[in-house]
Amino acid sequence: MKRFWFFLQKENLHYVLLWVVILVSLSATMIALLEPGLSLADSIWWSIVTLTTVGYGDFSPVTVGGRLVAVVIMFFGIGLLGMLSATLASILISKRLRENKGMSSYSFKGHIVICEWNHRARAIIKELRGDSQTKGTPVVLIADIDEKPLADSNLYFIKGCVNEETLEKAGADQAGTVVILGNDHLEETARDAKVVLSTLTVECTCPDVYTVVELVDEKNGRHCQRAQADEIIIGSELSSHLIASAAINHGISHIVSEMLSTQYGNDLYSMPLPTELVGKNFLDVLSRIKKQYGSTVLGVQKGKAGKVVSNPPVEYVVDQGDQLIVIGDRQSGK
Repeated sequence: MKRFWFFLQKENLHYVLLWVVILVSLSATMIALLEPGLSLADSIWWSIVTLTTVGYGDFSPVTVGGRLVAVVIMFFGIGLLGMLSATLASILISKRLRENKGMSSYSFKGHIVICEWNHRARAIIKELRGDSQTKGTPVVLIADIDEKPLADSNLYFIKGCVNEETLEKAGADQAGTVVILGNDHLEETARDAKVVLSTLTVECTCPDVYTVVELVDEKNGRHCQRAQADEIIIGSELSSHLIASAAINHGISHIVSEMLSTQYGNDLYSMPLPTELVGKNFLDVLSRIKKQYGSTVLGVQKGKAGKVVSNPPVEYVVDQGDQLIVIGDRQSGK
């Protein structure tokens, strides 16, 4: 109630509502006194209906005094409704402008926070929206740009650099993942330095959140490791490996692109280990997942954020809580 009253005072709605209450109370009392056989409850109902210009016609004044009261409430009602509508409209418009300008705060849980805006951030959001699991997941963007860059109803924008204030506004401590990208307007050394600083800020402010970091130079990876980043992606290194593999094994880039994209073909994703497979060896798991889901197991992750064992030996035993890294149709893996 205190927050509601503070909101009314902040938006000057309490004056409008006060006048509405006064007008309804006075008109209802006068109508109840002037009109024979009309109870106070019916008078209040008539006052509200007349004030809002609905005019059901179930009650109507027959005395001269009652009709004069009706004329007064009709004229004043139009003015009060206009003020109320204009105030509510300005509140909604102001809220939308604040959101587009990155001046709002959010309190989601399990959402995704993206730090920095560039063409890769646009591609990341497109891929997230193409995945059934993250199609409607709130994404909060922290970037030093003028306004919200995409017309996405589930994309929320906070203007500024990565610091304690912007992370608090983004609700980063309750996020599922924080993605830290590089600023393309900076040269490589300064760009990676800013990423490392942002990673330190995120890990100090929200130590339990899962962080994915993008770097240009692999030499700076150890700095992010010291900052406790969970996953470090070296953009140039990844591209170089893929190009080299494609040069040696023609067509391999098409397979990798298909696995990494949610837009077409099979997906690369993780799924919880089915209960009936706990304690089984990897060969049994591989066979069962292929038969039951039509997917191929590529590796095993110890928990949701643990070590990943790619292509384990056939005798490798999976434990409860393990995640399977698979390639296949995500829908069939649910």
